[in-house]
Amino acid sequence: MEQYKRFISEILALTSNIALQNFGKVSGTTKPEDNNQVLTETDIEIGKTIVSAIRKQFPEHNIIDEESGVIDNGSQYTWVVDPIDGTSNFANGVLTYGIMVGLLDGATPIAGGISLPSFGQIYVATKGKGTFCNGRRVHVTNETKLLTLLVAYGIDGHQEEPQLTIDETSTLSKIILGIRNLRSSNSAFDACLVADGRYGAWLNQTSKIWDNVAQQIVIEEAGGVYTDFFGKSMDYTSPLTKVDNNFTLCAAAPALHAQLQRIIAGDN
Repeated sequence: MEQYKRFISEILALTSNIALQNFGKVSGTTKPEDNNQVLTETDIEIGKTIVSAIRKQFPEHNIIDEESGVIDNGSQYTWVVDPIDGTSNFANGVLTYGIMVGLLDGATPIAGGISLPSFGQIYVATKGKGTFCNGRRVHVTNETKLLTLLVAYGIDGHQEEPQLTIDETSTLSKIILGIRNLRSSNSAFDACLVADGRYGAWLNQTSKIWDNVAQQIVIEEAGGVYTDFFGKSMDYTSPLTKVDNNFTLCAAAPALHAQLQRIIAGDN
């Protein structure tokens, strides 16, 4: 595990510098298949840098990269890369974006990291070893009352099926009534603040596999619970076949996760 932790830390430090050098100097283009998705030249540059490093260090491993796609080497290990999570933020000069790298052993996240270049922070976790931010161990909040906490919720509009957004905002309103205040960068920034105990929870109903693997182990190793929106275990089986699948998430400290699930189920 130590080699994975070291590799993730080093590649996130390298690519954070790339992001910082380009921040405020690039513009984004909307992906034709999804109006919510934005791409910049920096996404491509960072993705190529990470993929190249993985292929050099772990040539037998599979890779899923948001921008370059799938490299299938028939391995039980699969790296899952999101070059810039929160590209819309990055492209608009907003500080809340991140870079994510995760590693699956079969369907199980065993290592992962998130960098927040704007804040000089790198979060790294390996299975059974905890989560660390710049060498400092972090933990989800010990607070058990959802009403006292900030909660992050990421939401995308569904122009292709507006009723989905209408229904989702109805659920969101119930969550808002059960918390102190709502926050949303709709990026890895929110996941890191859960791992660090500053947010109580982070939820999203529209994401991809590369949005989840790294942040799942970062939050779980910080003591949190990470499931789909409705409380079921995340399913990364045959990960190379799941690049087009929609993933939902509900991540929180254990007591808060249970409270959120009751709200989502309509029990509150």
